[in-house]
Amino acid sequence: MVYRFRVILDADEDVFRDIEILQESTLEDLHNTIVQSFGFDGTEMASFYISDDEWNQGEEIHQFDMSGHDTSIKLMNETSLDSILSEKQTKLIYVYDFLKMWTFFVELGQIAEIEEGRDYPNLMYVHGQIPENAPEKEFTGEDEGILNGDYDDDFDTDGYDDFEFDENWN
Repeated sequence: MVYRFRVILDADEDVFRDIEILQESTLEDLHNTIVQSFGFDGTEMASFYISDDEWNQGEEIHQFDMSGHDTSIKLMNETSLDSILSEKQTKLIYVYDFLKMWTFFVELGQIAEIEEGRDYPNLMYVHGQIPENAPEKEFTGEDEGILNGDYDDDFDTDGYDDFEFDENWN
């Protein structure tokens, strides 16, 4: 079977690509296809996140294992598309380049039959040009009080500058 995706850049202008890829392909294969179809050089790190119907970010699927020996993390090259996507679970969030935060909404739109003579992955449709710079993201937390200068008044900082260097560190 073939998975048909619409990959939408989270930007002001409509920029998306429609991609076909074999269902047994890995998330690393999908990552490479997205990178190529949007014209990135592929040198930056990326991750997929399983998403619910409201595009809330869920479990991360990493490009590389940087944890050391944590066997609980999922890796792109070990995760097949059909192991995480289905007719009920259709949405992923894809982030490319963690410094610029290119963010994409990836939605499985159709599961179709393989067409003879067609090579996969296949870029089916291109709409819009990727902007020169990644759209800016605004991150907010539950309590923005610290950002507005509301600090814990019970914290005593008097005399902190009088400590020797070694005493500043625990």
